[in-house]
Amino acid sequence: MANAKTNTETHLDTGLGSKPTLIVVSGPPGAGKTTLAHEIARAVGCPAVCRDEIKEGMVHATPGCTPDLGDALNLRTLPAFFGVLELLVGAGVTTVAEAAFQDRLWRPGLEGLRERAEIRIVHCSVDADVAPARRLRRAEEDPVRAAHEPASPLDPAAHVRGHDGFDRVAVDAPWIEVDTTNGYAPGLKEIVAFMTGRGIRPSLG
Repeated sequence: MANAKTNTETHLDTGLGSKPTLIVVSGPPGAGKTTLAHEIARAVGCPAVCRDEIKEGMVHATPGCTPDLGDALNLRTLPAFFGVLELLVGAGVTTVAEAAFQDRLWRPGLEGLRERAEIRIVHCSVDADVAPARRLRRAEEDPVRAAHEPASPLDPAAHVRGHDGFDRVAVDAPWIEVDTTNGYAPGLKEIVAFMTGRGIRPSLG
């Protein structure tokens, strides 16, 4: 799509090299990251490593765990997430990595993988009033996903502040912004082409 936001000024080697591609899918909570990450992984034919799914596995192994008691699991999830990425990338496996981390958490882990992978980033964006409705719906429909949501109802004003203040991952790598408010814009085909290096275009500023 002509209005897709991208930045492809760096790391544009699209030849058949020995490095796998690490496709990073990030954005604020409720931005549709996990669903998109799995769709990209299916289209590319590679694994998807999702931070929340790792935590869900920990919750499953911790009877009685509630969102209020999740901090200890959060601390364990971070190194587990990047440890899995290191293992896959080190084995030459193209991988989709998905998390709602902000730059301060993404950057240290990704910088350590830069020499072993071609990094590409998908920034998921969504209207601020759509995200909390999605979070509430998934907590109601999927008890496992409820482990990631606060025990008390979301405060609308606090949500908007957190959503608008989200500090997106800013490592030096090609990126594309995808609006997930109503489907995907640009569409999945173009996203996958960009991620696999077949849809590289100059930055649109």
